[in-house]
Amino acid sequence: MAFSTYIPPAVRKLVAERAKFCCEYCQLQQDLCPDTFEVDHIIPQTLGGKTESNNLCYSCPVCNNTKRSQITAHDPRTGRHVQLFDPRRHIWRRHFRWSADNGHILGKTPIGRATIEALDMNRPRIVRIRLLWAAVGLHPPIA
Repeated sequence: MAFSTYIPPAVRKLVAERAKFCCEYCQLQQDLCPDTFEVDHIIPQTLGGKTESNNLCYSCPVCNNTKRSQITAHDPRTGRHVQLFDPRRHIWRRHFRWSADNGHILGKTPIGRATIEALDMNRPRIVRIRLLWAAVGLHPPIA
């Protein structure tokens, strides 16, 4: 069943500002992306998630479309099935870090590693783009 929920402009603005206009999953900055970011239901509506501020996050189109209705995935290191990163409950820096060259997101925990894999956060094109942005001082975003 597909849902299409109206999210009022004021709520969209709150979600974007709270995220400092960065994707709350991969940290892509809206200003550096030609596509409009989306408001993601962390717990998808299809799984009972509500359209409430504490269940919404700012997401780039790729992370949002790749995540779809997933809320769990396998940690590639342990093989355990774990929940995906939840921007309202988890702290990004506890689960992820940048590689030395700032091109790759590295998982520090099972949640981080599973989320990187499930959302394909290190796809080759975005890694190349991050490296270019890093070379000119535009990446990584300042927390």
